[in-house]
Amino acid sequence: MLFDSHAHIDDEKFDDDRLAVITRAKENGVEHFINVGADMQSSLRSIKLAEDHKEIYAVVGVHPHEAEKVLKADYDQIAQWTRHPRVVGIGEIGLDYYYDLSPRQLQKEVFIRQLDVARQMHMPVSIHDRDAHGDTMAILKSEGKGIVGVVHCFAGSMEMAKELIKMGWYLGVDGPVTFKNAAKLPEIMTNIPLERLLIETDSPYLTPVPLRGKRNEPAYVRYVAEHVAALRNLEFETFAKATTQNVCDLFAIKL
Repeated sequence: MLFDSHAHIDDEKFDDDRLAVITRAKENGVEHFINVGADMQSSLRSIKLAEDHKEIYAVVGVHPHEAEKVLKADYDQIAQWTRHPRVVGIGEIGLDYYYDLSPRQLQKEVFIRQLDVARQMHMPVSIHDRDAHGDTMAILKSEGKGIVGVVHCFAGSMEMAKELIKMGWYLGVDGPVTFKNAAKLPEIMTNIPLERLLIETDSPYLTPVPLRGKRNEPAYVRYVAEHVAALRNLEFETFAKATTQNVCDLFAIKL
């Protein structure tokens, strides 16, 4: 059994075949997945998906791209949503210095506020960190005390990986680990403790080889799992069982 720990099938790219996507996931052994919010509207859609499909859990929050749109009342709403039985975390939150769609200082403020909500509501978090490793680590060290979570689609160094694991965090691995230009990512994913690794798709983005270039979907997390299991010289079933348990441990999910 596989568990895609990070997907966005509420995205409009799935409007024509969302139910078929969920069915294909199950046919490929992906029994469960987490749909992750990127803004207030997609967070609400994630909750609706989780209400309608027992295979899906929801994570709610505001992505750094949307930091300029956050209202004060949104933090209270996110906190309220965490009381929903199908909501298992807050995310995806963090920093994105690649696109810089919101001012960096504002990204930091919104990130910190959502970490505070997570602390108050005793919820794990899903972190977005793109080209912002230094500030992400600084904020997690200063503002992340008492919080656990996953750095989604990890793209940092081995040193950063080791530091996060020492802090009790998890690392998410996606399609890029299968790319020819994966750099040191395969080495990192081979050497970190198995109990700190989550597999993800980030659907509809980051489609793994051999389907790179097509729309991604939860069924394709199998390619990520097979690739990393092979890198680690593990039986696929062993790897699948371990990473599924890791998702359940982090997000307090009972299957």
